[in-house]
Amino acid sequence: MFGSEIREPQWMEIRSAALRSNLSLFRGLVGENTQLAAVVKANAYGHGLAEVVRAASDYVDWFAVHTAAEAEKVREVGVDHPILVMGLVTMADEDKLDQRTHVLVSCTEVLEWLGSLKKRRGVNVPVHLKIDTGTNRQGISPDAIPQMCSKAAALGLEIVGVATHFANIEDTLEHQFARAQLDRFLVALGVVKAEGVEPRWTHAACSAAALLFREADFTMARVGISMYGHWPSRETRLSWVLGHPQGALNLEPVLSWKTVVGQIQEVRRGETVGYGRTWTALRDSRVAVLPMGYSDGYPRCLGNRARVLVRGRPVPVVGRVCMNITLADVTDAPEVGVGDEVVLIGKQGEAEITVEELAEHSGTINYEFLARLAPDVARRVV
Repeated sequence: MFGSEIREPQWMEIRSAALRSNLSLFRGLVGENTQLAAVVKANAYGHGLAEVVRAASDYVDWFAVHTAAEAEKVREVGVDHPILVMGLVTMADEDKLDQRTHVLVSCTEVLEWLGSLKKRRGVNVPVHLKIDTGTNRQGISPDAIPQMCSKAAALGLEIVGVATHFANIEDTLEHQFARAQLDRFLVALGVVKAEGVEPRWTHAACSAAALLFREADFTMARVGISMYGHWPSRETRLSWVLGHPQGALNLEPVLSWKTVVGQIQEVRRGETVGYGRTWTALRDSRVAVLPMGYSDGYPRCLGNRARVLVRGRPVPVVGRVCMNITLADVTDAPEVGVGDEVVLIGKQGEAEITVEELAEHSGTINYEFLARLAPDVARRVV
């Protein structure tokens, strides 16, 4: 009976209504001439690329990914939106590129390769120039714009977009550097146009900029972490509050992560549990064995730190998180039994475990925690 009642030992639930609510919120924030690009790289920030693309397709204009392989997966879902590849493309990707797959170009070498692809196979990939305005990561120097425009023209490539990326818009309440980057970007756009290029798409805004800076809307905004219902940082949330004292903003978390109690261990006072014997029972205890662990994206360091929810109440994770097993002390929840649903992320009753809580316990940020969720854990769209 027990085995027939449980479809998976663990699963994630993707709330399509929350995703669409968040996207509708951004649609209302950005300018009416600003298109929305849903950033679905890293398996849609751990939410499941196919599931998110299907749920978001009627609410966005573009999908943005990091690799050509991700772009191919978006196409396999069956959508016809333009796709922006923001990371490096190489010769190994040539069969994944087409006229509807735009590439963000950050160096001469990629531009030359796209030119050779057009010459050899007739594939005319639309180009977006990435301008480095101070992040010093990807992008070309503004001084290199004339050379890149000339080379693109010589190769028969069309520059249809110009973009940049902010270095320090999330982790601060002082946005002078971001505004300086915006000023540099405007100057760079002037140089592009002086070279005879009129880009149809101009974009700089990430989630934080789309929340805070209307002057960064341009003709496209790339929305990532916040379309999934998470503030980019505490500072971004506080910046919003300081700038909008009368207006609350309700971002709804899209993902919940659940498992079940697979076994109950009776542990006597003074006994230890798990590898390394890092937790000792200070009383006769009941310990729930959960069939998930760090191979699924639940970090090892959460042992003896995190909480999970069962029967509507929080209980502590005890002992070391194992590759495939995690333990929780359910002594104060004597009604808990094998097969009970356990929430790792999300709500149960009035209680809630947030990604931000787990990320803080793990010494990281919500972005990384979500991106590391194992792609082979079942996702259910609800």
